[in-house]
Amino acid sequence: MTPPVKPAARSAKNHDVWIVIPLYNEAPVIGGVIDELKKEFANVVCIDDGSTDGSGAVAREHGARVITHPINLGQGAALQTGISYAREQANAAWIVTFDADGQHRIEDALGMLKLARSKKLGVVFGSRFLDDRTNPGWAKKVVLKTAVWVTNRTTKMNLTDAHNGLRVLSVEAARGINLQQDRMAHATEIVVQIGRTKVPWQEFPVEVIYTDYSKAKGQSLLNSVNILFDLIVN
Repeated sequence: MTPPVKPAARSAKNHDVWIVIPLYNEAPVIGGVIDELKKEFANVVCIDDGSTDGSGAVAREHGARVITHPINLGQGAALQTGISYAREQANAAWIVTFDADGQHRIEDALGMLKLARSKKLGVVFGSRFLDDRTNPGWAKKVVLKTAVWVTNRTTKMNLTDAHNGLRVLSVEAARGINLQQDRMAHATEIVVQIGRTKVPWQEFPVEVIYTDYSKAKGQSLLNSVNILFDLIVN
């Protein structure tokens, strides 16, 4: 159920930005992620995608708006719910998609937003492969590079990192997004749909931090398998 819209606290900067976070069973870390984001961004919305560990309640306690899916619909569906919500807010000019697990850096989001504003870009894609700070491991790297190859053949956009969840979207670009893929294939689908909008875009070098928490959950390997499966069947 979508919560009623209340006036968001305005910060001196970035009041026209909405952070969109798909959220599924990240109760141990989501509070800290939101706390860091709120230092720079007044507007954070989490889409609680059927979590069973109280993630939504934690997010709400830390100051995020929370939209709840009663059952788990998948990351693509959660992302679409968040984008649809954010782009209809009266103050929205930019949307930043951000992961819930602590792997994205606030500094990168700010740098991407600065680039988008200064160059009047429609989209800035975060890329972990524009420098050597990120070490995803050889297995995940092979899968991610395969995803890049498939996505680029489909979209003709020539990205270096097609499955990075850190993106900056103008509201104009966001209005062209209508995701139907609920699993990992949404990452290719969103690039296809952005390409159709013809908005100017650029990549930005980011560091993805593979934490002990995410490794303990087996997230890196699981995401690699999911991506490869979705690339084969879609």
